[in-house]
Amino acid sequence: MPISSALVTRFFQLLVKRRFAEAERELERIKQKMHKTEWNRGYSRALQGMLIARKSNNDNYTFLSKLDLNDKDALKDYRKEFRGHVKSKLHENFDRGFFSAWSDCMRVLSKLAVNDSGAKRATSEKDNAKDFEKNKSQVKIESFLMSKT
Repeated sequence: MPISSALVTRFFQLLVKRRFAEAERELERIKQKMHKTEWNRGYSRALQGMLIARKSNNDNYTFLSKLDLNDKDALKDYRKEFRGHVKSKLHENFDRGFFSAWSDCMRVLSKLAVNDSGAKRATSEKDNAKDFEKNKSQVKIESFLMSKT
């Protein structure tokens, strides 16, 4: 049975949001639906490694921690590189499955980056509005105090 792209996409979304318990459950569902082949074993090992790497919060040596989710061009370049490894005749099926998981990850992350930057921008605009309101009220208090003296 082929791997459901909806399950894999959901796994990557949960991984990015750091919702590890749900991501682990999704990973188990993915593994249950896989046939026992070397390609699938490589694919699932890559997913497991991504989960472990993402859990280790401040590991500057992991690939995932260094990714800029808002750099769509870099994500596309990484995907292209991973796709090259998938197609390479030099790699065994395990390796092809492993690189295929990374290629899928880059595909999903490049689509998520647009949503993440929009969410960050909306959050920063809200924060700026709150800061403005705080500063505005402080100016009024300062003006009030200055007018009393």
